Amino acid sequence: MEVLTDWHQIDTDRYARCIAASRRVRWDIDRDVIRGRTFDFTEKFLPDSLSKVDRLLVLTADEQRLLSQIQGRTYANMFGLVERFIAAKVLEVSGNYRLGDQNALEALVRFGDEELKHQELFRRIERMCAEGMPDGYAFLPEPNSVASVVLAKSTWAVLALTCHIELFVLAHYRESIGAGANSSGLWKDVFLYHWREESQHAILDEMEWRREHAQLSPEERDRAVTDLIELVGAVDGLLQMQARADADYFLKVCGRSFSQCDEECVRTSLLAAYRWQYIISGVQEPRFRQILGSMITESQAARIETAMAPIMS
Repeated sequence: MEVLTDWHQIDTDRYARCIAASRRVRWDIDRDVIRGRTFDFTEKFLPDSLSKVDRLLVLTADEQRLLSQIQGRTYANMFGLVERFIAAKVLEVSGNYRLGDQNALEALVRFGDEELKHQELFRRIERMCAEGMPDGYAFLPEPNSVASVVLAKSTWAVLALTCHIELFVLAHYRESIGAGANSSGLWKDVFLYHWREESQHAILDEMEWRREHAQLSPEERDRAVTDLIELVGAVDGLLQMQARADADYFLKVCGRSFSQCDEECVRTSLLAAYRWQYIISGVQEPRFRQILGSMITESQAARIETAMAPIMS
């Protein structure tokens, strides 16, 4: 890996502030988050503003709650998945600073360490969900296989996708999960503590993404935009696969039969909710739009818009 030498361009104070924040909010899975509790399955997990279950008028209130819990289980597994490649990329990027700015190095090493902890948290959450939900649920994407595909793309594209993810994580907690009046208290705490560390990660994502951008030629940037488009398409493929699996699981365990029309309504609504959660909410997040918009040309923006049209609709 090439070691960067233009250290005068590094905002070392900003990295130092991220370190200070990381130390201040540092938490432990058992002591601070779980605290000996189990999930209350009489409550929803994901709030309606994310799960969209309140729009499914063919479902009873109990069925809407079950579907929100299934979506929440997938939500936790999905973050465990993406943090596999995020941790790997962050630790790779940290090598740029190993003989340079030590604030930058420490901030990124802390970032990687926290992402590894988050993976363990979400593995715990999956086991806790399995204890209280009917058998038959399956999370289909394999984290290492997905990470290998993502990490084969350009660093610019991987950092762009990572920044997109980190920013919608913050928006989801701030605008939906934290304010969810009818959601499980333990579930809210999981994402409160997750949000506290992700707040620093989003800052570091932007800094490293901009730094990578500054080193690329126009031709390399154009290829990186292509990589980003392909990554978003790959994410959508995963969402389609998991939405089918989750719909099948819900229809199997919910306790009654549905008409073919109502089954299709459940399937269509579930995919729409997943596209909102993992793609559209991030694309529409103002901070992400501003960062991406400052880096791409009008023609590149048009290419992205064209590729996103089927998902956005």
